Amino acid sequence: MRVLRSVAELDDALGPARRRGDLVGLVPTMGALHDGHLSLVRRSAARAAVTVVSVFVNPLQFGPGEDFDAYPRDLDRDVALLAPAGADLVFAPAAAAFTPPGARTTVHVAGVTERLEGASRPGHFDGVATIVAKLLLAVRPRVAFFGEKDYQQLVVVRTMVADLGLGVEVVGCPVVREPDGLAMSSRNAYLSAEQRRQAPALHRALVAAAAGWGGDADRARALLAGSLAGAPGIRVDNAEVVDPGPFERLEGPGDGPARALGAAYVGATRLIDTLAL
Repeated sequence: MRVLRSVAELDDALGPARRRGDLVGLVPTMGALHDGHLSLVRRSAARAAVTVVSVFVNPLQFGPGEDFDAYPRDLDRDVALLAPAGADLVFAPAAAAFTPPGARTTVHVAGVTERLEGASRPGHFDGVATIVAKLLLAVRPRVAFFGEKDYQQLVVVRTMVADLGLGVEVVGCPVVREPDGLAMSSRNAYLSAEQRRQAPALHRALVAAAAGWGGDADRARALLAGSLAGAPGIRVDNAEVVDPGPFERLEGPGDGPARALGAAYVGATRLIDTLAL
């Protein structure tokens, strides 16, 4: 398994595949890999001739006081997990080269970035979009795989790719869960034993909203909020029902697709989850 540290090394490694016209797949990650990440790698390996996994803890998407310094980093462990999952190359650029000091260009996706996660974490999605754009330009994949747990991020990336004409198919992959329903996340490692017992309440609230959905967004939203309000150890950041395409708030009854989303703190750990209705 080759670990590539620069765009020049990446170009050299991908040169033969590009000349052959092989399909290249990309799985962007921040490392601290778990089975959710590996499910994306397996999806890419099943479809692409070459799968590149990026491992980069993106400083641009962390706000003041967030957990950038504490975010778990263990590249050797990540590489050991990636080979059996079907990855071919790991792109782990140095932060100083990939986010150079003094850089003045930022990618901003208007509209969808101002709500929910964007409102709670100002500038977060600009940091995500900027680095994802740089990864897409560096790897030049034909298909890229993202988890649906970060559903708003998925919509941001799809919008950016379409608006800029980047020619990449963005594939959303289902949330991978623990047996009790908790969505797999690198931040789950922050939870104490008691907090880990409390954390699945976020998923249970989404399930309650889905069970009572019946085509009525207001009812599903009320069920989601009510379930979270009664959950011990849970401090709600946001809970919403949206149209999954344009990511706009849904009101009242309707017959179109819908998605419930929630973000909550369990202790100091912020968790997010989502469920299609």
